[in-house]
Amino acid sequence: MTEMVTVYIDGQAYQVPKGINLVDAAKLHGTTIPVFCYHPKMNPVGMCRVCLVELGSLMVNRETGEPEIDENGDPKVRWFPKLQTACTQMVSEGMVVRTSTAQVAQARDDILEFILTSHPLDCPICDKGGECPLQNLTMAYGPGESRFLYDDKQHLDKHVPLGELIYLDRERCIQCARCTRFCTEVVGDDVLAFHERGRRLQIVTISDPPFDTKFSGNTTDICPVGALTTADFRFGARPWELDEVPSLCPHCPVGCNISASTRLDRDFGGKKMIKRIMPRQNEQVNEIWMCDKGRFGHHHSRSPLRIQHPLVRQGDEFVQVDWATAYEQVAANLKKHGKGVGFLAGPSLSNEDLWEMRRLARLTCDECELGLWPATMTGIQQVTEVGVGVGTRLQAMGPDSAILVIASDIEEEAPVWWLQVKQAADRGAQVIVANGRATKLDRDAKEVIHYEYGEAVAVLNSFAARARTRRKIDKSLVENRVDGYEAYADGLKGTRQPYNDAADKLLDAENLVIFAGNEGLTLEQHGELMQAAANLLIITGHVARPNNGLVGVWPGANFQGALDLGFSAEATVAMFEGAPAMWVIAGADPVGDDERSAGPIADAEFVVACTQFMTPTAKQADIVLPIQSFAEREGTFTNGMRRVQRFYMAQGPVGEALPTWKIFANTGARLGGDRPRIAAGLVMRDITQSVLRYADMHYTALAQVEDQFPQVGGLDLYYGGTAYSNYGGLGLQWATNAEKERYKLTVRPVNVESGRPDDGLLLVLVRLLYDRGTLFGQSDMMHQRIPAPYAELNAQDAEPLGIADGDSITISVGAWQADIMARVNGRAPAGVVLLPQGLGVPLPAAPAGCAAHKSEE
Repeated sequence: MTEMVTVYIDGQAYQVPKGINLVDAAKLHGTTIPVFCYHPKMNPVGMCRVCLVELGSLMVNRETGEPEIDENGDPKVRWFPKLQTACTQMVSEGMVVRTSTAQVAQARDDILEFILTSHPLDCPICDKGGECPLQNLTMAYGPGESRFLYDDKQHLDKHVPLGELIYLDRERCIQCARCTRFCTEVVGDDVLAFHERGRRLQIVTISDPPFDTKFSGNTTDICPVGALTTADFRFGARPWELDEVPSLCPHCPVGCNISASTRLDRDFGGKKMIKRIMPRQNEQVNEIWMCDKGRFGHHHSRSPLRIQHPLVRQGDEFVQVDWATAYEQVAANLKKHGKGVGFLAGPSLSNEDLWEMRRLARLTCDECELGLWPATMTGIQQVTEVGVGVGTRLQAMGPDSAILVIASDIEEEAPVWWLQVKQAADRGAQVIVANGRATKLDRDAKEVIHYEYGEAVAVLNSFAARARTRRKIDKSLVENRVDGYEAYADGLKGTRQPYNDAADKLLDAENLVIFAGNEGLTLEQHGELMQAAANLLIITGHVARPNNGLVGVWPGANFQGALDLGFSAEATVAMFEGAPAMWVIAGADPVGDDERSAGPIADAEFVVACTQFMTPTAKQADIVLPIQSFAEREGTFTNGMRRVQRFYMAQGPVGEALPTWKIFANTGARLGGDRPRIAAGLVMRDITQSVLRYADMHYTALAQVEDQFPQVGGLDLYYGGTAYSNYGGLGLQWATNAEKERYKLTVRPVNVESGRPDDGLLLVLVRLLYDRGTLFGQSDMMHQRIPAPYAELNAQDAEPLGIADGDSITISVGAWQADIMARVNGRAPAGVVLLPQGLGVPLPAAPAGCAAHKSEE
């Protein structure tokens, strides 16, 4: 239970949590202490001095322990002789504060006058104008006029690129150090620093490439003035012209809450368009942060390459048709092929899209497969049993907690989770990283395990064996609620335990969260990894509580939702082996991603592609149906921690594109199905009535909000920056079976065989944050950060092959081969070739044995 103390602010007594910052304590009770450098997500530094207050403490009688009283009957106060910075004070019992005396007002007046001596008077053309804390505080506390001469003003550079994404106006900078502290303290990327001294103090980038961090855009949010601006919004609109629309990032499983700043714009035919993407506060998900992919990866929504009308193949060409014709052709072919139809969904589809696709599949035939792309990960049974407990917040994990990240380069796959895990490590959490290669999280981990690719399952099994050796088994849980333990325990006998230091850190922790990826694993091995993780969590009792459980590091925004609604990678594999006569593919590009997909799709009699762009899959289709982006419609995504969240329509539609759910519903009506629902909310109502775990997920419940700390945004812009308050909903997290006592949990032995070839090179596919995927590849401004196709080799393997860094090489797996650039940089383990996905090259099945040689000139 939080200990409370009494503090006295401007003569009024308040009960506040012991040890919180004085600025925050005052704000919680309606008293504003102005700040520039202070931000509640970072450590206080007291640099700007605008938060000066009179500070004292009650004088207490040492004998009685009671406050001493003066002749007027008031408690005596021992005051500091000088004003103190409020942001560097933590509240304690009997603290006394004055925030509005003449002495305090004069100090604030002086500080603001100094800050403004060289600050330009360009508010009408400043991107921050209208949402600027400096404007607000100057009007509230400033002197109203300056005594400094214009000739003494410092003239500095106005348009300084800190990288290709962020620009600095050095005249506007007030040296609060929020941006430099965010990079070094929050993210841990030493990429910005101060240069020069005194009035010539300036922000510079000290990394190569410049401003080399995946979170650079957040510095523009927390900047309390207009010194830092983004390349895609600079001089693009005035803040007071914009309407803020709650939305969700469509790129990764974190499910970051975002705010789409929109306005009617002539560049978009007079329709509403997104001018910028900002973080929207959700302390249960992304707090107030977001990565640069989410911030700058929205441009696909209005790309000129978007498909705008239904297209039907005639010979080698596509011709435009109306929607009625398109529906009739699709429905006729579904009737014709029946059981021979395969349905394949991508993770960018909303839950509503997936539900109507599922209904269409059932109208077509009861046995039609519901495939999920990419077909690389599984584990819905394990997540349903032991996913992280409802109320899990990584930012609440500290010295009593452990976090295991296995088979995942989590910074590339889910950046905000990486950020939160890194900060948990800063607070003392035991972070363990296990992978076949080094990743960025290694630097923050207490223990790092670099296993041979294919041995991830064996690592988890060794942890479980260690738990039995140390008697760290939750006997009550195992005896009362666990099936299969005897056979499982027998299977652990004789298991090697080579990682005991790491295992002990996990086993001794009160809380344990496991993030499981799929790097270097086949689909079958990934299923075994998820079961091994579930086994470990169950037998040690790290289930059914917040900050305990399993998280899949899925590839995409709604992979979890697709699993919840019955789609699976196993079904995809079965379809490709069975070669359906007809395909219905939505939000996925299997032909562009995987060389094995081209044949079964090309050989089909009829292919329907629901897509935003003319992808390689769409080029093989017989009919191409244009679907809306996340920005043009409303719906829900389920993030990797099972939180169902709403997004809203922010932007005008492109051409005749429709929500994907509506396309499937209209087609289903022609097969005798129900009349199409008129809104996505009604589709979600159907889901709540049919899917037990979604029973409470109606739109009204998902839109509920509550007060969050810190109170960013709002009309007063109190903490500065422009991360927006959440008015669109915090979402709801569905409960796991472990949290429901009537359910039994299951453990079983797992297959620990690596399946690795005995000799030769092993090809391992890795995921990159910045890729040339169907959606993100349309953001031209990010292309400098997207590499050309390459493969990483170890110098030990490259030298005998005559391969040097930068050479053009040929990689081959069976009949597949590709000519790409070699990187020989020490990142790849010996005997392994690392090949990034999503860079425009259809890739083979992996992990697999491969060959590499230098390409002929």
